[in-house]
Amino acid sequence: MLIRIATRNSPLAINQALLVAKELQLHHRDIKFELLKLQTQGDTMLEHYLSKVGGKGLFLKEIEQALIDGKADIAVHSMKDVPANQNEYLEINCLLKRGDPRDAFISLKYKSFFFLPSGATIGTSSHRRRGQILALRPDLEVVNLRGNINTRLKKLQDGKVESIILAAAGLKRNNLKEVINHYFSIDEILPAIAQGAIGVQNVKGNDKINKMLKPLNHKPTRIMINSERAFLKSFNGDCSTPIASYCSIYGDKLVLKSGYFNENGSSQFYIVEESHLNDGSILGKKSAEKIKKIIFY
Repeated sequence: MLIRIATRNSPLAINQALLVAKELQLHHRDIKFELLKLQTQGDTMLEHYLSKVGGKGLFLKEIEQALIDGKADIAVHSMKDVPANQNEYLEINCLLKRGDPRDAFISLKYKSFFFLPSGATIGTSSHRRRGQILALRPDLEVVNLRGNINTRLKKLQDGKVESIILAAAGLKRNNLKEVINHYFSIDEILPAIAQGAIGVQNVKGNDKINKMLKPLNHKPTRIMINSERAFLKSFNGDCSTPIASYCSIYGDKLVLKSGYFNENGSSQFYIVEESHLNDGSILGKKSAEKIKKIIFY
């Protein structure tokens, strides 16, 4: 059986697609696969903030169209790139076990974020990171830096910036763990919603594909991501909204820490809420409503 996997044509996206292919072959010995590597609009508009050119949905448009047109059977996405409102013809019912959700600090000159001298430059395109960086270190200069992992590392090597922050999971999946100087704790920099999670998308109602993907779905990850994405959806958030949310599981209890950040670092609002394991979506919505009351009313 041949499975056609649509993916962005970047080293990280391809590695994640291959990870899904490997998992499929572990559970279904008769499966063969081919990758449909696509360049998305988000990959070509590197000199602008995503919020100015259409948001993170630009990383999905061409890939989702391939599914709708029947050119691919499944698509593999970094879940943090998936907008709160999905395409009405598609669904994501399969989430692999979540990778490292933390952000990582990288510099060729300085061992730690906290060792950066006043006025040093740090590169990121994330509004969420910008607000939290400046709250921790208002003396730093945050520089807009887009592109895939290798592009950003090259800009660091070329001296365009003195340091960068990237998702730890992406670096590890690209076999670049050794470039990490240190990891930010969840309390220092709250991760992006669904950071570290890989989702597999397919045409809605395709029972054959859903059955094939079922063994890959990691239930605890699905519970956590559903809660975080419920926060995103209730907040009506997108890539321009400086918010974050991270869910943890303790026995039969969920703990969701969420935050909203002023981009200049002048203020941060955090909330920690708990619920039963089965009430993750309610927990996410409840947390979003509480933060909105604090910042908007």
